[in-house]
Parts: sequence; structure tokens; C-alpha cells
Amino acid sequence: MQNKEKSPNGMQKQREFDLAAMQMALGEARAAADEGETPIGAVLVCGERVIAAAHNQKETRNDVSSHAEIEVLRTAGQERGDWRLSDCTLYVTLEPCPMCAGAILAARVGRVVYGAKDPVAGAMGSVIDLPRYPLGAHPTVEGGVMEQASRDLLQSFFRARREEK
Repeated sequence: MQNKEKSPNGMQKQREFDLAAMQMALGEARAAADEGETPIGAVLVCGERVIAAAHNQKETRNDVSSHAEIEVLRTAGQERGDWRLSDCTLYVTLEPCPMCAGAILAARVGRVVYGAKDPVAGAMGSVIDLPRYPLGAHPTVEGGVMEQASRDLLQSFFRARREEK
């Protein structure tokens, strides 16, 4: 739902939609954790329709590019028959890394909403701000949506991994 209304009611509806979509992304992140993958989930919405949902699959596929964002962009392009996603919003539980941010810009995604900042590899404002560079696309970026839930999931996953060793 890319509601461009600036009215309080329109902004409230957008916020509610953002929270619902981020809940879906968190569900994908939990599925990743259940598979032993780093718990990052993503959902791509065009209008009010979910086009794709995915989670990290690097370990499962032995593919360094199988991040949640890349998986969602691949699926969406196939679903729509078009790689251009300018009318879509990407919801992701962790700020995209440089590889994913580059793919998001290349796909011309119109809006990116993420949960937790990534202080190590965040490329949409934390470490670097890839959308600021003249690379063609300039999505609207909003971070901190369900940030604590996203962070808690990551922290508990890595805490459990450390305890296993």
C-alpha cells in the first residue's frame, strides 16, 4: 500500500499496513532461523498485494547471494514478468547490505522499510547510504519499523549459536 495521502487518516492506514507487512517479514525471518539461516525476512508489496515473501537461504543453497531481499526481487520479477518494481515497497527485517541495496536500486524499488539498523554492513543509511549516490533510483527509505522485534530475533539467534559452540 503506497498511500501517498498526507492526511492523518491516510498516514495511520499506511502505518498499520507497514506494521502488518513487517509482521509477515518477521514470520519469514523466524522461518529462516528454524532452518538454521540468519533470521532475515523480506516481503515485497505492490499496491496492497503481496508479490513475494522470502528469507535468507545462503546456507541451504550454498549461494552467497541468497539474501532475503535478493530472493524477493527474483520472485517478484518472475511473478510480474518485469524487473522494474518502482511501484512496490520492500519490507525487510534488517537494513540491506551493499549487495542487496544495489539490487534494490537496480530494480527501482520505490520504497524500502526496514526493521533494525545494521551497524556492520548497513547500506541504506547506517554505514553507507547507497541511495544517495547518483545510481538512477532513489527509493524512500524508512528504518526502525518493528526494530526491537527484528533486533531481538537476530540477537537470540546468534546467542544460541554461540552457546552451541
